[in-house]
Amino acid sequence: MIDYDALPDQRQAFIHQLLVRTGRVIGADVARQLGVSEHTIRRDLQELARQGLCKKVYGGAVSQLIASSSLASRIEQNVSEKSLVGRKCAELLKPESCVFIDSGSTYLAMAAFIPEDMELTIVTNCPQIAAALGARTHGELILLGGKVNPKTGSTLSSDTVNQVREMVFDQAFVGVCGLDLQAGLSAVYYEDACFKKQVIAQSNEVITAVTAEKIAQVARYKVVSCEEIDVMVVSPDTPTADFDHGNIRIERAE
Repeated sequence: MIDYDALPDQRQAFIHQLLVRTGRVIGADVARQLGVSEHTIRRDLQELARQGLCKKVYGGAVSQLIASSSLASRIEQNVSEKSLVGRKCAELLKPESCVFIDSGSTYLAMAAFIPEDMELTIVTNCPQIAAALGARTHGELILLGGKVNPKTGSTLSSDTVNQVREMVFDQAFVGVCGLDLQAGLSAVYYEDACFKKQVIAQSNEVITAVTAEKIAQVARYKVVSCEEIDVMVVSPDTPTADFDHGNIRIERAE
């Protein structure tokens, strides 16, 4: 039997494996499993966080989300799941409203399901989404300007943020890099996080499309707490037990 109390490397390897498998660890639970003190586990989590292998949160840690691939690459990943979630998002649209649609492969999938005859003012900072919706003859389509970030596939600059400050959205479909009950919604890039914060501040209803790999993940920059999210749209297999008793309404695609 391994004496985990005397072997910090083995403890930390065990914790890291749990993080990879489940995305989250609770310090008290791991301490009981390994027969060591919670203080010992806190030190281990601190070391793993220092190595960039996790992000500490209250009571434990979650996986540290690394920088994402380009939008072009993400479009080819989990196509069926994103199509399901994108269609569900489109079903939540309210006619004759002003809607913001964030950049992202799931929201690009959503664009294909927006009814052609629905009167909408659609605002986006994603050139690809604007191109997908460019033939619409009902309502308005507004593409926010600014420098295009090739990783996010969106315009992100102080000009983009300033444009949003002059708008009020009935609904905002905001992109998610990571979503954790305690850490909230987070983004990989600083400019993207600042932009999303401003969009949310201008929105009456905040909706997030969340695919399974983004649950219990924390990116570098916090956007908002979960209390500021109204609706979470998920795929059939996305685990949502952590969110079942909160204020977020969960819409599950079928």
